[in-house]
Amino acid sequence: MKLLNQSIAIISASLLAIVGLWGIVFYYNLIAEIKQGIDESLDNYRKQIIFQAHKDTVLLKQVNFNEGFYAIQEITKEEGIEIKDKYVDTLISIPKGTGYYESESFRMLTTAFEDDGYFYKLRVISSMVEKDALINHTFRNLLLLYLLLIICIVVINNIVLRRVWQPFYRLLRQLKSYRLGQTKKFPLVRTNTTEFINLQNAVQTLLQSSNASYEQQKEFISNAAHELQTPLAIILNKLELFVEKNAHKEEVISDIGGTIVIVERLVRLNKSLLLLSKIESKQFLDRKEVSVNEVLQNSIDELRDLAEHKGLLFSYKEEVNLIVNTDPALAEILINNLLRNAVFHTKSGLVEVCITDHQMIVQNPGAQPLNKDVLFNRFQRQGGKTEGTGLGLSIVKAICDLYGFDISYRFESQKHHFCVTFR
Repeated sequence: MKLLNQSIAIISASLLAIVGLWGIVFYYNLIAEIKQGIDESLDNYRKQIIFQAHKDTVLLKQVNFNEGFYAIQEITKEEGIEIKDKYVDTLISIPKGTGYYESESFRMLTTAFEDDGYFYKLRVISSMVEKDALINHTFRNLLLLYLLLIICIVVINNIVLRRVWQPFYRLLRQLKSYRLGQTKKFPLVRTNTTEFINLQNAVQTLLQSSNASYEQQKEFISNAAHELQTPLAIILNKLELFVEKNAHKEEVISDIGGTIVIVERLVRLNKSLLLLSKIESKQFLDRKEVSVNEVLQNSIDELRDLAEHKGLLFSYKEEVNLIVNTDPALAEILINNLLRNAVFHTKSGLVEVCITDHQMIVQNPGAQPLNKDVLFNRFQRQGGKTEGTGLGLSIVKAICDLYGFDISYRFESQKHHFCVTFR
């Protein structure tokens, strides 16, 4: 969820709680104000009725509310003394038609007064607002108010706040396109907002440190490639020269031959580690459209002699012409490593390769499944093989991670299945 939308959601939830609480408080305050106004009216009516009753005793004969808004009932002196002014809510049945009555809410004042030595109980009523109607009316108005507030917030958020956040989004776009070792300028936006200025300064400081580390790592890899490869090449050449000079000594040739194999493996290991370091430090950033079909066909042709020597055959099937956007050299390494892994670990049988929509699948016979948990880790050799470097599948995984490809493994029908999904 975007930051602006998240802020709208938080504000909306907060407003809903605030407006709801305010609505409850408003409702009870409104009821209290209404009752206070009605009570004042009832008190005025009481005074007028008592005043008129002293003049006209006919009023004292109205004992119920059928003929008006008050009722008078004669009581004893003791009862009259005990009665205090009391305001209550009550329901009174009002005739609405022939034999039909409906209960309505009234506010009633109960009091007592004396006239010519006689005591009377006076009840005065006044119609009240229906609470259900008041609740519905209040709810509708609060809902309308809430919707208007949300609309205003959305408008302000999309017009005003979006402008305020523009420096942040510009900085974010520049950061997404920034590449270590390639982009010359640091992300820079013009803004007067203190928080964005602090963020920009922190980002530039971090990038400066990252660039320095990147250049140091790049220099180390370059130096390591030169300083290690050169001595190894010299050692290998001198061993080969020694073999030529002692060609008649079979024991010497056998011992030196084993040493040459170890040195050659050390050369391959050094090259693989340097390649893996370059991939993980993202020094391969050249993206071009590469035909997986062509690269795969070239790799099969290169490995065909080795496969035939081991008694293996290739089965190649392509359903589509698969084009991916990647570094051509890394695409060749990825495909070549998968095929070499299949040839290297298969004693006999058929190595099957298939290209489908967005996928390349390599299958080779196997006796038992491999351990998925460590399969793509460095220096993992499964199946008892010790001649390889143990980095082939690690390099494949690193290339897939670099470009967002998926690499998966499964064992099915006595076959190892390696599937690369290109995105």
